Amino acid sequence: MQQPVQTQMPIYDEESVQPMRDELIAYGFDEARTPEELDRVLSPEIKGTTLVFVNSVCGCAAGSARPGVGAALQHSIIPDRFVTVFAGQDRDAVDRLRQHYLSEHPPSSPSIALFQDGEVVHMMHRSMIEGRSPMQVAEHLMQVFDKLCHRQGPSIAPEQFEQIVQAVFCGSSIPLNR
Repeated sequence: MQQPVQTQMPIYDEESVQPMRDELIAYGFDEARTPEELDRVLSPEIKGTTLVFVNSVCGCAAGSARPGVGAALQHSIIPDRFVTVFAGQDRDAVDRLRQHYLSEHPPSSPSIALFQDGEVVHMMHRSMIEGRSPMQVAEHLMQVFDKLCHRQGPSIAPEQFEQIVQAVFCGSSIPLNR
């Protein structure tokens, strides 16, 4: 598959962050690596709910957020779609998300936004993730899903979920692109 063209180079070494991408893909997420890919997913013409996860190298918050969102997607009610952008990596896509779709919210990574018919209906900032366990993140999201979503879950079979390797790293150990 051809890599998307980005105008801003990734901050971190791509190979080093791949396990963090792979974890979310294994949960059923699609990636939006360019502004155009993000626009297609968040277009106001797309009806229903879309969960957007801003991935991050932050070991503490993202280390709880990724497995937490994965566990939440094992719930009986889930969003219609789930997409991820990676802060510091998919920089053009993250900028579009923050400037166009989340302009009312301060930048936050990791963060989790739920859109309904193209509008933000719930936002979980980093400050709501830090210090919480993955199950606390999942429980919060499942309550939100129960109120706002209709698709039957889980996103993947429980047997698949049990096989996923969680990417828990300290961000300071990820090499920068030079």
